[in-house]
Amino acid sequence: MNPEQFEKYTSAITLSDMEIFVFPELMYSLVLADIMSPIIWQWRRLECFKKLEGKSSYKKLMRLKQFIMDEYEFNLDLETWGLTSKTKELKRFEKFVSPDDVAGSNALFGYHGDKYYFDVDIRRHFGLDRYDSDIIPYWKTETVEAMDAFRHKAGYTKRAGECVSLSALYVAAAFIVCGIPLKDIYMILTPLHSQNFIDIQDGVLTNNRRLVTKTMWFNGTAISNKAQRALRNENVTIVAHSSGYIHCLYDDATINRKAYQYLTGQLASYLSTELTLQVFVNFLRSNRDYQKFFQLCRQCRGQAQFLKAEVLFHYEHTSNYRIADRTHEKLLAEVSEEDFVPYQLPGRIRCDELEEFIKKQKVNLKNHDGKTALRRYIEPVIPDAQQFVEKLADFVHIEAKLPAAEKSYLPAEPIEIPVEQSRKQIIDYLQQVRRTNPTADLAFYTYRDMESCDWAPFIKAAVERNPVSIQMADSMSLEEVYAWLEQMKNISIYDGRRLAQPDEVANYKTGDGIEKALLLANVIRQRDPEQDIKITVDNNDVVLKEKSEYRFVSDKGFKKQISIPAGEITCRK
Repeated sequence: MNPEQFEKYTSAITLSDMEIFVFPELMYSLVLADIMSPIIWQWRRLECFKKLEGKSSYKKLMRLKQFIMDEYEFNLDLETWGLTSKTKELKRFEKFVSPDDVAGSNALFGYHGDKYYFDVDIRRHFGLDRYDSDIIPYWKTETVEAMDAFRHKAGYTKRAGECVSLSALYVAAAFIVCGIPLKDIYMILTPLHSQNFIDIQDGVLTNNRRLVTKTMWFNGTAISNKAQRALRNENVTIVAHSSGYIHCLYDDATINRKAYQYLTGQLASYLSTELTLQVFVNFLRSNRDYQKFFQLCRQCRGQAQFLKAEVLFHYEHTSNYRIADRTHEKLLAEVSEEDFVPYQLPGRIRCDELEEFIKKQKVNLKNHDGKTALRRYIEPVIPDAQQFVEKLADFVHIEAKLPAAEKSYLPAEPIEIPVEQSRKQIIDYLQQVRRTNPTADLAFYTYRDMESCDWAPFIKAAVERNPVSIQMADSMSLEEVYAWLEQMKNISIYDGRRLAQPDEVANYKTGDGIEKALLLANVIRQRDPEQDIKITVDNNDVVLKEKSEYRFVSDKGFKKQISIPAGEITCRK
């Protein structure tokens, strides 16, 4: 490896937010690592999924959503993986991206987003305002093993992960459990969020633990409004796909050009809808201040009765029924007779007449004529009718700020895995293509397959980018650190010949003997950077030697001599 490649391969181990931004192929390497993991394949044997055999991929996807909602927490503890510094990270990546580009695209380095994010003080919302000096969180992404192991961490009762971890989990699970081809799933990353577009039916977006269909996207609820924040208000930094990636800063792209063009069209269709009465009502649900300008009319025994819009929305809030959909009449039946009046309310637009106007005029808010027609219709009643129309137009039509399509598209070998293949067949395939497909090769490092990977990137990551274990051991002597490790369970969170990093051991209080030895080595190096360390692994026996000797027990079955030199670990020439 040259130094640039070595940096990328060490990043495949730690998967920080910054590392994925600089090396976008790492995003899909995490997906492939999750697909290779046995954990998600075990889900297919669960009764809740077994009983859906033969059902549509869409129905399975909806059940998957409920499973993830039940089993996983959204983790936004910024210090789960410790702290680093802006200076250190910018220095590390200065060969790849400029500090100005980082500051304009990364929330940890000063990104505030557009006016919306500035107005809501998004940095404070996410707790980022606490980091106004050089010190910042080491925002890392978890493998499915690390997500599952959160159950062992103090304060957690479920599995957990942040948004990037959850988006990778959704891609892998949609493929394994729901049988959705990888080519139909696009990962969309913004500075503050990560989600996926799944090309099924009218389109489905993943949003942390939830799924958002096109109908849900436009329903005007608080949950849907939150789901829209990233695509409404942020530039997309990376799109990752089985065919490759495209990056907002890089001139070269590896994603298939036609696949990216297809996503652009499908996403545009998902983010836009025609104006109907139901969509209009959804807009009013989201914009309560306008409800006072509208009323609903019903016929009761041949007589017209009228109801304030805001009153009906109040009933809807505690009801299972909704305004303007097929349950509308059932909702009206829940309204007290005292809330209806036998006369048309002054200063309010009748929704039935508005619906007739929209249909007759074929109002299209994507063009000037449609906006003008609607403005003229409502301005006798609504103050600042132009602003109302612009808000409504923005509600029904969103344009995602995707990376520019004018790139140099490099020929790249796509990841092509049929949904019918077994886990073993997939691993064998990825082993075959890893020599010609860098993303597949990096996936084995993210997967932590220490039987087939160079150990140097793993060791560098272990002793240079694991601050949590150092912090936890800060008040202990080395003998006390050793005793702390010895009282932990001797079980790795990774099966087979795969290894956890020191901070995973520290956070989850469990680890194989090799993993514990590396945690101790991390602490020793931090206290004595000039100290050379040797770790000898002979099947079950693990011995760490520096000034003293420490012994551990391993079940990984390796025979290995690990030399950790003083100073920064660099790639071999």
